[in-house]
Amino acid sequence: MRSVMSCFLSVSGRLSWWGRAGMLAGGISLASLGCAQAADSNSLTLQLLDRVNTLEEQTREMRGQIDQLTNQVQQQNAAMSKQIDDMNFAMQQHGHAAPAVPAPVTAAGGVTPAAAAPAPAPATAKRSLDDVLKAGNDALLQHDYATAQADAQQVLSGPKSARQIDAQYLMAQSLAGQKQYRQSALAYYDTYNRAPHGQRAPSALLGVAATLVALNDKASACQALDKLSSEFPAPAPRIKSAEQVYRKRAKCN
Repeated sequence: MRSVMSCFLSVSGRLSWWGRAGMLAGGISLASLGCAQAADSNSLTLQLLDRVNTLEEQTREMRGQIDQLTNQVQQQNAAMSKQIDDMNFAMQQHGHAAPAVPAPVTAAGGVTPAAAAPAPAPATAKRSLDDVLKAGNDALLQHDYATAQADAQQVLSGPKSARQIDAQYLMAQSLAGQKQYRQSALAYYDTYNRAPHGQRAPSALLGVAATLVALNDKASACQALDKLSSEFPAPAPRIKSAEQVYRKRAKCN
């Protein structure tokens, strides 16, 4: 009987010891799992912070590019506005309001002034002003507007002479042929302004009206036509005929 009780107590003690060992092992496992989860959480936090820093750097770069583009657009608009103001002032000096050429509304377009025309290719032999103008007018008739513009610019860049008025008129025509109507209107008016009573003056004012009609600025086109009729009441028949055509297109009163 005593040996049976001793065996029972021995078994009970062993079970109690294994139970405590199991609980201890379980606590260690839970602690290890908690440490692993904490490490994963720290790694994820570092990744998120790195991603946020990258996005902030990209945002700063985009803002810098937007600011740069905005400055370029503002500079282009300011340059065109100055040209328009100069033309308005010049026409006011002659007692009439200048045709209002619309200012540019975007930069995608950047407008190239007539003075910035591409330089002509060097010729093998020096040509006279008459030769250059003849070549330019021949190119104009063949719709080679870039060559006509280059020849006109060559004469305009040289010494001052009476032939520069013809070159300025050729410049206006070549720009109109390239559908650069804003620059063409300025070039036509510059032709008139160089010699308000010269042979080219009526045609130049008619060119101003034509380019303004192309720009759909009908009110300003009518002002240019009124100026033409008041300063040249008896122009050449072809000028008078073209004037009537553009008056109808602009719906002048």
